[in-house]
Amino acid sequence: MFLRVIGRPLLARVKQTTGIVGLDVVPNARQVLIELYNKTLKEVEAIPADEGYRKAVEHFTRQRLKVCEEEEDWEVIEKRLACGQVEELIEEARDELTLIGKMIVGSLGCSR
Repeated sequence: MFLRVIGRPLLARVKQTTGIVGLDVVPNARQVLIELYNKTLKEVEAIPADEGYRKAVEHFTRQRLKVCEEEEDWEVIEKRLACGQVEELIEEARDELTLIGKMIVGSLGCSR
């Protein structure tokens, strides 16, 4: 039991490269993703609840957050989500946050 709890992080494989030019390895990718997904869920609340965009973002973000919270190994996270490498998911989550900001600004300019 002790080795399983303490030794497991020590036995985890360390990613050396993403194999993608310009995309560096993020050693704490799981934590970064959890933070980004939580921030996304908080920020998307500014969009009306009945908007399709908000519903879609909340759905896939919750699903991805759940996997990141359940798994500690980046390889397992990548395999379960099947959406690319964790570094790509980080880029995507950052892009989504930028888009949410634009959607909020855009919705302020529209009258209902």
